[in-house]
Amino acid sequence: MDLGTGTVAVVTGGGSGIGLAMANAFAAQGCSIVIADVQDDALDAASRSIADAHGVDVLAVRTDVSKVEQVDALAAATIERFGTVNLVCNNAGVAGGGDPWFGGIESWQWVMNVNFWGVVHGVRSFLPHLAAAGQGHIVNTASMAGLIPGFSPAYDASKHAVVAITEGLYGTLRTAGLPIGVSCLCPGWIRTSILDAERNWPDELGERPAVDPAGEVARKYVGRAIDEGMQPAAVADHVIDAVRAGRYWVFPNPEFVEIAMDRFHTIGDRVDPQPVEQMPGMPPRSQIVAEVMEALFGGTA
Repeated sequence: MDLGTGTVAVVTGGGSGIGLAMANAFAAQGCSIVIADVQDDALDAASRSIADAHGVDVLAVRTDVSKVEQVDALAAATIERFGTVNLVCNNAGVAGGGDPWFGGIESWQWVMNVNFWGVVHGVRSFLPHLAAAGQGHIVNTASMAGLIPGFSPAYDASKHAVVAITEGLYGTLRTAGLPIGVSCLCPGWIRTSILDAERNWPDELGERPAVDPAGEVARKYVGRAIDEGMQPAAVADHVIDAVRAGRYWVFPNPEFVEIAMDRFHTIGDRVDPQPVEQMPGMPPRSQIVAEVMEALFGGTA
C-alpha cells in the first residue's frame, strides 16, 4: 500500500512508545494522523509534537480501547474529520503485575481487556470503513510473547490471542477478496514504558495489584532488557516496510524467531514444554529461578 498525502492513519496507544513512533513515521511520509491514547497528557503532547515536526493534520482522541463504544467513537471521529481511513494500527497494550494464580483476577481482566479486546474492537470498528475506502491496511501489535510463552501468563495469553485473531482476519479478507492488507507485529525488547503501564490502571478495577516476589525478581531483568532494547523508531521503520510491501509478519527482533521455531519443532515432536533457558537480553533462566527461590524461601524450596 502506498503511503503519503491523502492517506489517513490511525494509531492506538499513540501517546508513547511504539505507537508514537509509528505515528511519527507515517506523518513523515505525509499521512494525516489520528492518535488515540488513554493518557490525556501524553496524547496532547504527542499530537502537538507530530504536527510541529511534520506539518500534517493530526486528530487526537482520548480512547480506552477496552470500551467498544469509545473505539466506535474513535472511528466516527476519524470519518467526520477526514472522510475516510486507510491504515489502522491496533497498538495499545499493557502489562500487569500481580500473582497470576494466587492474586486477584483484576490484573488478568485489565490485560485481556486492553490487549485482546482492544484489538477486536479496533478491527470491528474500522473494517467497514476500510472496505468502503476500497483499500487499506491493518497492523495489529502482538509480541514475541504471542509465539513464545514464559514472559507472564496474562500477557502471553493476550498476545497469543492477537496472533490468532490477526491470522484469522488475514484469512477472511483473502477469502473475501477485499483489498485490505494485514500485518502482525511481534516485537521483542523495545525501549518503551510498558513496565510502567499500571500508571493507567482503571479505577473501576479497584486498587492496583501488588507485584509478587517472584515477579519482582524477573521484573528487574525485564526492565534492563527493555532499557537496552531496540528504539521504537526502528520498529516503526519495519512497520512502514511491511505496509508498503503488504507483508504479514513483522519481526523487528529476529533473534527471537529461532526460539519460536524451536518451540514449534518440539510441538511437532510431541515433546513436553521446556522453558527457554537463555532468552535474548536476559540472564540464564536457572539464575532467575535461583533468585526467585531466594526471595520466596531464603534459598530453600
